[in-house]
Amino acid sequence: MNAKIEDTCTSCGLCVDTCPEVFEMGPDMAQVIVDEVPPEFEDAVLQAAEECPIEAITVE
Repeated sequence: MNAKIEDTCTSCGLCVDTCPEVFEMGPDMAQVIVDEVPPEFEDAVLQAAEECPIEAITVE
């Protein structure tokens, strides 16, 4: 599984709160800090994507 954050991110921090093992706050917006999401964090990443207020997280 791969996650990506679109440029529309508003830096609300919800994804970082939900799964800090995969997301962190960058200087301008949140960013993904892993190349591939480890299986044990897939549910948390899906939750972060679903709860993102502007749907800036895509998961493949």
